[in-house]
Amino acid sequence: MKKLEEYVRSIPDFPEQGIIFRDVTSVLQDADGLHLAIDTMQDLVRDLDIDVVAGPESRGFIFGTPIAYNLHKPFVLIRKKGKLPCETVETSYALEYGTATIEMHKDSIRPGQKVLIVDDLIATGGTTEAMIKLVESLGGVVVGVVVMIELAGLKGREKIAGYRLESAVRYEGK
Repeated sequence: MKKLEEYVRSIPDFPEQGIIFRDVTSVLQDADGLHLAIDTMQDLVRDLDIDVVAGPESRGFIFGTPIAYNLHKPFVLIRKKGKLPCETVETSYALEYGTATIEMHKDSIRPGQKVLIVDDLIATGGTTEAMIKLVESLGGVVVGVVVMIELAGLKGREKIAGYRLESAVRYEGK
């Protein structure tokens, strides 16, 4: 049986020279790879007591929804600003060149609910840190973060120190 990292396509020099892009679409396009990714991520957090699974568009939706389904928990959408129809809370965060804003429905998490955040990747940790802030602004308690890929060389784990982070595949470089 193949290991999960064998399903991840590595593309050199994308989006710029010297970067190795870790492409999750190759995992999604293979039924065995997708199954292994979901099962592995879910197994990494099986000991957590959670009430809600949350994830960002778009790949957090892809990985988070089946985990929520398997655990019989609700799934909460975290979206780019302007994509949700009801009253929202939002937070902005720094990108390499500029800022981004994400939001959640104001009624998506109740105070005290234990939340698992699911995403495809953590790099510098900015998006993950912003998601944690959003959940906590609604009174939720982030009990863990699980990602398929961690780019350890970009030190995202350090940005969210104090929170449990699990990664199915860890690359030491950038």
